[in-house]
Amino acid sequence: MKKAQSDTLGFVPQKDIVYNKLLPYADRLDDESNDILNKIKGNLGRAVQLREIWPGVLFWTRKLSTYMRLYGRKFSKEDHVLFIKLLYELVTIPRLEISMMQGLARLLINLLKKRELLSREDLELPWRPLYELHDRILFSKTEHLGLNWFPNSPRPRSSKLIMLKLVQRCSVESVLKTLVKSCRPYFSETATQEMLDEWRPLLCPFDVTMQRAISYFELFLPTTLPPELHHKGFKLWFNELINLWVSVQNLPSWEVHLVNLFARLANDNIGYIDWDPYIPKIFTRILRSLNLPVGTSQMMVPRYITNAYDISHVVLWVSSLLGGPSKQAQAQLSGLFNSITSFFHPSNHGRWLMKLMKLLQRLPASVVRRLHRERYRKPSWLTPIPDSHKLTEEDITDFVQSMMQPVLLAMFSKTGSLDAAQALQNLALMRPELVIPPVLEKTYPALETLTEPHQLTATLSCMIGVARSLVSGGQRFPEGPTHMLPLLMRALPGVDPNDFSKCMITFQFIATFVTLVPLVDCSSALHERTDLTEVEREMCSASAEFEDFVLQFMDRCFALIDSSTLEQTREETETEKMTHLESLVELGLSSTFSTILTQCSLDIFKVALEKVFNFATTNIFETRVAGRMVADMCRAAAKCHPAESLKIFVPHCCNAINQISVNEEVLNEEELDKEFLWNLQLLSEVSRVDGDKILLYRSELVQILQLTLHLKCKQGYTLACNLLHHILRSTALIYPTEYCSVPGGFHKPICDYLPIKDWGRPGDLWNLDIRWHVPSVEETSLAFYLLDLILQPELQRLQRFAKGEQDMSRDDVLQSLTIIQHCLLGAGSLMPPLKGEPIPELVHSMVNLDETTLYTGMEYDESRENYRDAICSVMRQLLHHILEHSEDDTKSLFSIIKIISDLLHFKGSHKHEFDSRWKSFNLVKKSMENRLHGRKQHIRALLIDRVMLQHELRKLTVEGCQYKSIHQELMRDLLRLSTSTYSQVRSRAQNVLFTALGTYNFCCRDLIPHVLEFINPDNHSVTQQQFKGALYCLLGNHSGVCLANLHDWECITLTWPAIVRSGLSSAMSLEKPSIVRLFDDLADKIHRQYETIGIDFSIPDDCCAVASQLMTTGNPFPEEPVPSEEETKEGLRRQELKNSESVEKYKQLIGDLLDCLSNSNMPWKFEHIAIGFLSLLLRDDHQLPPAAVTFFVENLNHDSLYVRKVAISAVAGIMKQIKRQHKKVPVSPSELCEVMEPSRIVAGDRSDNQWLQYNSSNLPHTEQSWDQCVFVEKTHWGYYCWPRKLMMYASEEEQPKQNLSREEMTEREQIIFDHFSDPVFINQFIEFLSLEDRKGKDKFSPRRFCLFKGLFRNFGDAFLPLLRPHLERLVAESHESKQRCVAEIISGLIRGCKHWSFSKVVNLWELLCPLLRIALSNITIETYADWGTCIATACESRDPRKLHWLFEMLMESPVNGEGGSFVDACRLYVLQGGLAQQEWRVPELLHRLLQYLEPKLTQVYKNVRERIGSVLTYIFMIDVNLPLTQPTTSPRISDFTERILLKLKPLTEGDEEIQNHVVEENEVGEQDERTQAIKLLKTVLKWLIASAGRSFTTAVPEQLRLLPLLFKIAPVENDDSYDELKRDAKSCLSLMSQGLLYTDQIPMVLTVLREIAGSSSWHARYTVLTYLQIMVFYNLFTFMSDLKAVNDVRTLVLKLLEDEQLEVREMAATTLSGFLQCNFLSMDAPIQAHFEALCKTRLPKKRKRELGSVVDTIPSADLVRRHAGVLGLSACILSSPYDVPTWMPQLLMDLSAHLNDTQPIEMTVKKTLSNFRRTHHDNWQQHKQQFTDDQLLVLTDLLVSPCYYA
Repeated sequence: MKKAQSDTLGFVPQKDIVYNKLLPYADRLDDESNDILNKIKGNLGRAVQLREIWPGVLFWTRKLSTYMRLYGRKFSKEDHVLFIKLLYELVTIPRLEISMMQGLARLLINLLKKRELLSREDLELPWRPLYELHDRILFSKTEHLGLNWFPNSPRPRSSKLIMLKLVQRCSVESVLKTLVKSCRPYFSETATQEMLDEWRPLLCPFDVTMQRAISYFELFLPTTLPPELHHKGFKLWFNELINLWVSVQNLPSWEVHLVNLFARLANDNIGYIDWDPYIPKIFTRILRSLNLPVGTSQMMVPRYITNAYDISHVVLWVSSLLGGPSKQAQAQLSGLFNSITSFFHPSNHGRWLMKLMKLLQRLPASVVRRLHRERYRKPSWLTPIPDSHKLTEEDITDFVQSMMQPVLLAMFSKTGSLDAAQALQNLALMRPELVIPPVLEKTYPALETLTEPHQLTATLSCMIGVARSLVSGGQRFPEGPTHMLPLLMRALPGVDPNDFSKCMITFQFIATFVTLVPLVDCSSALHERTDLTEVEREMCSASAEFEDFVLQFMDRCFALIDSSTLEQTREETETEKMTHLESLVELGLSSTFSTILTQCSLDIFKVALEKVFNFATTNIFETRVAGRMVADMCRAAAKCHPAESLKIFVPHCCNAINQISVNEEVLNEEELDKEFLWNLQLLSEVSRVDGDKILLYRSELVQILQLTLHLKCKQGYTLACNLLHHILRSTALIYPTEYCSVPGGFHKPICDYLPIKDWGRPGDLWNLDIRWHVPSVEETSLAFYLLDLILQPELQRLQRFAKGEQDMSRDDVLQSLTIIQHCLLGAGSLMPPLKGEPIPELVHSMVNLDETTLYTGMEYDESRENYRDAICSVMRQLLHHILEHSEDDTKSLFSIIKIISDLLHFKGSHKHEFDSRWKSFNLVKKSMENRLHGRKQHIRALLIDRVMLQHELRKLTVEGCQYKSIHQELMRDLLRLSTSTYSQVRSRAQNVLFTALGTYNFCCRDLIPHVLEFINPDNHSVTQQQFKGALYCLLGNHSGVCLANLHDWECITLTWPAIVRSGLSSAMSLEKPSIVRLFDDLADKIHRQYETIGIDFSIPDDCCAVASQLMTTGNPFPEEPVPSEEETKEGLRRQELKNSESVEKYKQLIGDLLDCLSNSNMPWKFEHIAIGFLSLLLRDDHQLPPAAVTFFVENLNHDSLYVRKVAISAVAGIMKQIKRQHKKVPVSPSELCEVMEPSRIVAGDRSDNQWLQYNSSNLPHTEQSWDQCVFVEKTHWGYYCWPRKLMMYASEEEQPKQNLSREEMTEREQIIFDHFSDPVFINQFIEFLSLEDRKGKDKFSPRRFCLFKGLFRNFGDAFLPLLRPHLERLVAESHESKQRCVAEIISGLIRGCKHWSFSKVVNLWELLCPLLRIALSNITIETYADWGTCIATACESRDPRKLHWLFEMLMESPVNGEGGSFVDACRLYVLQGGLAQQEWRVPELLHRLLQYLEPKLTQVYKNVRERIGSVLTYIFMIDVNLPLTQPTTSPRISDFTERILLKLKPLTEGDEEIQNHVVEENEVGEQDERTQAIKLLKTVLKWLIASAGRSFTTAVPEQLRLLPLLFKIAPVENDDSYDELKRDAKSCLSLMSQGLLYTDQIPMVLTVLREIAGSSSWHARYTVLTYLQIMVFYNLFTFMSDLKAVNDVRTLVLKLLEDEQLEVREMAATTLSGFLQCNFLSMDAPIQAHFEALCKTRLPKKRKRELGSVVDTIPSADLVRRHAGVLGLSACILSSPYDVPTWMPQLLMDLSAHLNDTQPIEMTVKKTLSNFRRTHHDNWQQHKQQFTDDQLLVLTDLLVSPCYYA
């Protein structure tokens, strides 16, 4: 087949769409596709060489993507490679407009999608252009200043759109990410090393660049290199990054990217990496990442929730680790599911549930995908999996078994059963014999139960998932098919009129099973054939019940119909239409019934047909609800076997109709007889069958049509129109006529063909044998006969009416229009498209922009009249007549609008119907596909459906139609309707108009002027309705074109000024809220959708080279001529012209907007809109015209707050535009410090980056040392390693001159200079800035900061003298908005003085230091955050040596008690903001600060303590334990802990309880050591809590030394009345217990815990248990891989189970039960024996005591031991709450023996039994089976509570 095709095509296609070969006109498609491809290659090549990016390149790339949608990748390999190279060049053009880039990128992604088609030999792509593109857009330096508007970047407008933005914001990001993913396999072999060199220097874990570097690694690093290149691929970075991952404990945001990278690496290189050493770590982290709740009072670290791993990557990683020789991953996976199974039980619910369900649903799918890749996928160039690591049968079985229990629990989850059903579908593909029986066990009882409908819907949806595996049986599960009939019969009661959801799921269930199975009675084969297996015999005998099933199903449906007739469900007065639910039931019923009849044998069909015929003809139904359902059932019958059905239905209906209409009056009655209507409805539905079968009844049907089309009653003639529509459709369209599951149906005799062999059989794509209906000559002539007979007269009548020659009532007009509309809908495919002349001169192009026509099986008959044209001309005349004389006839107008829409677009199918069919096709495909074998093994009906969809897709492909005069006229009419009087007419016409605008090329340009005419203020005849209509036309709908905002200068220069000017129109009134809202929406939409429009459309030469190759190679050879010299020159000239025109248009638009703004009559609203538009027009590649600069600077002092805000943003942007470039030169770090760079990677503090660090003995205090000092502004340079080329600023002589005089400035600089040198302007400006905006809500404004930074950067200290008095005045005022204003100015000053000369900087600090001192002493609760932001912003990305004045001032004495504790805390906060920005470069300052703080740690005030805790976190942040990292020179935690422990000695040694008896004033007298120690401890706790969420690594050994102390303090109960000390200790323990531990740390922790468990305080012993629970669960697999640790934990818990304190014993039991439940400890014989032995401990006899003697309350040791035994048994029983393992009955019996022991034993037994009863009550019927009868008797006695009255 391939060979033959490549002969006709002239090349071997890469991969075309197979469904095209099954179309009835398949033989013509090769020529057609070659013709289109030829044009695409030629014209695309020409367009690029002629440098015409718009319209040429964009037009033809769009054609290419349409071509791929229609034919797949139907081009040769060399063309494929050239297309990719060309698009790659285009996408990476540096100055390309973003929206164009996105469109081209989507096409490129599509070309690269199937990576198996092109190997690395065929194609190599560079990675750097993509990185530059990515960097330019996602990390844009100018976007935040408003100089670049990317698609959907956040806009400073209304908040209701925030959610929308999040959705859209992703679009440009996700396109770029997908693009990189698609190109990744083709990066060169040296790419990995280049990327590492590029991004390694960014790896500074304290800096935001870390996130950036790691996300780049995740996105770009190639992982599909062949094994022989692995040393140039992942081996270069694997150890480095995996060690980094292993050593990070607290989930920073970049860890997620690492996990994604490893998952991809593992999946691409199964069998080439040894993951075994990391597996316990991987699974421990996955378990932690699920954030499951453990233990009683657990504090969540918020970061764990936001930065949790992405489940889809986790699943990929896990499924890639399975298999292989060691089998370790499967063991851990089983452990993972065992430990979390109970969370899946439906009674558990929480925010973690969604994650668990996702894990459950995706993991089987991922394993199936891997199996498919190993066993069934065509081998391609991608590295195959080595045999040693392929999944074996045993691996698969283990995997399926480990997942079954959670999946069966999840079936009934609160989130619905869909996830479980998908999981089961995939598991059943691998091991049906393990998966289906347990599901059946749940399904049968659910079908019997009446009280729990949820069970039924859940089990049925799971059965639908496994249907295919069940029905096809196979070697693994041969008895599967025998369950089919019992299931179908038992599902019938689900067709229940009272329960809607049950009804729908039952329909789906029956339809699914019937689609897979031919309903043929094969029981006769039992006697005729001897070669049947046992199961086959069983299936044959069962198949005798099929007929019974079909008839029972019909009875159920009839009952359903009877209960939903209109009279029963609602009164006549209410709506006559079906409700939404009824229409869904109708759909379910009709599709299920038609599926059943399609799959029936002829015998069963005849019985069913008779039954449905009798039901339909013996009753009379109302036509709205029940009638529709019955007619649907009859239609289904007629569709399956038209001849047999029409034979009985047509004569019956025609007779009935004729008999009733013998009476002449009937035809003129308003209300028709019900029987008449019902028969007409039945006839109209039955006629929707194969066209050639209708020909026989031609005369009867025509006679009925003539009789009924002109009935007076609207319902009557509408039904008649339906009949007409259906007859025309049946005769005029191409469609398949049968959808049987086996080609040719089931009508052969049983002896030749045994249908049961075809149960569950997939369709064979190569022998589908589709029976197409292609219209024959007779059928077409019948259709035209009907049109001549019926349509012609109506058109003539309406034409006479439109000319005023004949009167017609409105009802008659509507009736005629309805008939015309149905004729058009029925025969639309026979009518050629509208004729007209193309409209010239809309756009100028040097390439041909013709439309391509696709053949869809219709040869139009040119000799006949084109009815489309005829209808069109009559409709236009009629429309104008109605609009002149009776505009209130809205019903007719609605009808005309619908007809115009169909005239334009309808060729036999509607887009929205096609979309919904495509969607439902995909849903059905998903629910029944076989992902394991793949290769399109769908059932035949689905495949036929897909071919039909391909045919419809061709009919609907209308992109890029030519815009002709007739379209122009119709669109003008639509515009007239869109601006007419009645709002409903307007909105319908607008929707049709928007669709048309999206269909025809370039028609928007033609229409815009006509729309703008209505909002032109000079046009005085406009009504308010026309004005509103025009605005709506500009606004567009949510999916279509928005005329107001086309991305094109020509359009925007017209629309934006017009929108603003419309404020002066007489029709505009701001009193009408609807108009105000419209303008708001319009402005909003423009702000939301605007993206910076390009002004540089150049195409570089590299592109042209590829394009010329495309034009001169390969088959089909392009016919277009290669551009000549002259043409190329002309192309270049036009490119220049277009670029200069764009700049002109840009300036003109700004000029027009400024003109509008200068008009004094303009209402304020429109001023705001215009200013908003102006702010969108700032760009980074072209400076704003001076007039606009003046405008914005003046408006800094506008009265309106909105205008001031926009102006501040704009001026900040303008500052960036006029900034002078500073020259940079490369420097070599090793020469600067005379130390060689280390040869291998060493991160952290090294000798070669020491010169960067702050050193107070060597600061630039003189002009000379300042000039010699090399300032490195960015904090991350030099931490991990140095970049290849470090760029630094050149010396001052080479930089642009500072402090220019006014004459030396540019025009724009002069404008700004003049305004800011004007004291009046400055006074006013500062006045406005220090007003408050929203009380209590204001924050430090980054926009204002950017404005001041730009001001001081561009103009030096020119404005300081004017600002100085203001700064001094504001600093002294305490009002928060004044303080905020001064903070914004100061931070701008400090950042703006980056390039000032030394003398200026010194003067600046002489001014600033006193100011800051005053500010910090006046700080208040409202302003401390702003000052913190101010200093942090000022220090960001600045060399600390440059700011030494600031740091020395802040370090003076932050905590000196002046101004009270609050001021101290605030000073610390501000200092911390500055130091945190400096990260690792200020070790000296950190040491000084720590030295200063240590004596002050015993603070009395809580706020200062908390602040100190936070500061300590930052001080020690740099002390990280990461691989390849030197020990830091910054302060270290270990030294600090040593010093603290010394001071805490008084607390650790004493044994009495630690009380918080500190008086809250600092008395003068020296307090004792103990009190001091308690104060110190409080601060230390604050530090531990703060660092849990912020640092990367946890200093476990140091923390362990503090543990005993915390256990002493932490309280047991949850009580908020405790003092701060105890609460903090508890939080601290909770956070520490969740920490990640390494194997070598576990023994250390356990030693400490053992020691505490021996402590005398029972509180401490109790808390050890809660700590243990969380710690073990959060490090489960690390613990389990260390047997000694497991045994130690077990010994510890068993020891505490015998504790003398009752609470501790009970907690130990809970802990034990949890460990058993998550399978950390296993339930084995020794443990059971141990408890049983303890239970048998004898209790001493009770002595009779004299009354009044003191009761002996201390429990004897024996009682404790006996209680421990009972608690142990109880723990075992409670550890499996949802099932009954084999050992459980015996333990329950043991337990029951102790029911009458002394307290507390009796209490424990009772609690245990009541819990057992509570958790096992739901499924008690199943659980009962585990017990013997005697045991059940005992249990029943125990569980039934005794009667209190006995």
